[in-house]
Amino acid sequence: MYMSDDNKPIGWWLKELDRLLEASFERLLAAEGLTRRQWQALNAAAGPEPIAVALAPFLSGDPAELAAVTDPLAEHGWLSGDELTQAGQVALRTLMTKVQAQREQMMTGVTDDEYVATIAVLRKMAGNLRDSAV
Repeated sequence: MYMSDDNKPIGWWLKELDRLLEASFERLLAAEGLTRRQWQALNAAAGPEPIAVALAPFLSGDPAELAAVTDPLAEHGWLSGDELTQAGQVALRTLMTKVQAQREQMMTGVTDDEYVATIAVLRKMAGNLRDSAV
């Protein structure tokens, strides 16, 4: 059954948005020689959690998989263990400017109230599915 753009279900829109986000990040970060996971690791290194904890939802838990993400960052001189180096802090600030511009472009025409409502609805739907799985 054909579904026009105005009546496709939420699952379709979630997958489409995810696909477009991945492609957009891939293009943005490829220009910098990074993958999305490397960006997440660099960003996580500026936060309170260890990189492995911050990336756990995206990786299998295999230490080699984490090393494949973080080793290139260390080779760039941006990471030392879980810590950003001074060069890493500069790289993060530069990338953050580009990522923020991409996020702003994505949010064009979306009000703060619409965004908050969307997140609340998605959180509730996810909770409903989690609760029904028990």
